[in-house]
Amino acid sequence: MSMKTAFKAIAIGLILALAPVSAQYGFAQNLRVLSNGTSSALRVPMNRAVVVESDVPFAELSIANPAIADISTLSDRTVYVLGKTPGRTTLTLLNAEGRLITNVDVQVVPDIAEFKERIDQILPGEGIEVRTANDGIVLSGTVSSIISLDAALELAERYSPGRVSNLMSVGGTQQVMLKVRFAEMSRSVSKTLSSSIAVASNRFRGETGTYLDGANGIGQDLTVGSSSQGAFGFSFGGNSLRLEVLLEALESKGVVRTLSEPNLTALSGQEASFLAGGEYPVPVQDDDGISIEYKDFGVELNFLPRVLADEVINIELNAAVSSIDSSIGATQSGISVDGFSRREAQTTVQLRDGESFAIAGLLEDDFRDVSAQVPFLGDIPVLGALFRSAEYNRDQTELVIIITAHLVSPVRGEALALPTDRVTLPTEREFFLFGKVAGDGPTGAAGEIARQDFSGSYGYVMED
Repeated sequence: MSMKTAFKAIAIGLILALAPVSAQYGFAQNLRVLSNGTSSALRVPMNRAVVVESDVPFAELSIANPAIADISTLSDRTVYVLGKTPGRTTLTLLNAEGRLITNVDVQVVPDIAEFKERIDQILPGEGIEVRTANDGIVLSGTVSSIISLDAALELAERYSPGRVSNLMSVGGTQQVMLKVRFAEMSRSVSKTLSSSIAVASNRFRGETGTYLDGANGIGQDLTVGSSSQGAFGFSFGGNSLRLEVLLEALESKGVVRTLSEPNLTALSGQEASFLAGGEYPVPVQDDDGISIEYKDFGVELNFLPRVLADEVINIELNAAVSSIDSSIGATQSGISVDGFSRREAQTTVQLRDGESFAIAGLLEDDFRDVSAQVPFLGDIPVLGALFRSAEYNRDQTELVIIITAHLVSPVRGEALALPTDRVTLPTEREFFLFGKVAGDGPTGAAGEIARQDFSGSYGYVMED
């Protein structure tokens, strides 16, 4: 047996072995070429082969685009066609006289047989339907989550790059409402105690502390420090020798509570943003002079939700609270610009419907004390307090950010209530005669809900 005959036998054996697999997914395996034309167009899976049989012997054949399909003759009536790249080309058969027998339309399509196997292995139970269209892949059906949809599309791109049509839909609830709570408590305590003395006689004069400021002096009105709210002064002696003592004290306390609760709803896989605040103008030097840029401040929220399988919600979140702080501002070229105090958290979490996470917590405790004294004199027991000044500051801040995610569906507009539903404009009679700044309330379903009083016990109560 010659090598050529052996090669043909092996090729025919491979074709017959692959025939059941390809026939299972609807690919034509044998195409008969008749004397007056072909029975149908030839569809060849990529990286697979089919056989073309001719009723009449041919002497010559050619393929228009060898990059799309490759051909090999098995006999004078049989052609072996191998699909290489998705696309269309033409197979031409000529007889011994050089006349045209027929032109066969060859279409190489992606091998969806292997693709279906990979889909069933990677995404079992998703029910994704795979079809070919022209030289691409069409995906249809309903998947459980946007993650499964993205995975199917990414896998299809490997088999048919740039030629994937997505007709899939995501089942279940795919809208996420995110509730974010910012809670911040700030407490500050400041205490200041300073003392100064002035001694004067006919021959000398000495001052310490506040007595060195302004026009303070023996026998003159005292000028206390701008940061002092309480001052006490007393003097001893006469005109020949006089001693004056000035005590200044200040204690301040402050508590600040900040709470904001922004809510935002977005579709799974789509980013949403929220800003409740404003824009602050900031001068910026450029080639044309000074221009104005605006910087956002207030409550900011950006998040990207993804609903996974079993209603698990994956959230990429960026939340921030900022405010204008003049204490950290700057002045340049006579222009004063305030700074910003900003608390921000950026993270990714995964939770179920109705569950919450405390995604950020900050406990800040700043302590500072300063003591100043006259050298040596400030070290004298008891009396040394007259030559010392002390300042004590302590700032404590605690911040917690809590997020709660809910899967939501739209409802009819009548079921939603607004803060303005409980308030109506007064009539002229109600305003001028009775001094009412609001009317008697809305009518209809909204008014009925607004007039209900839910204070105290209500509903069904079961007691043992």
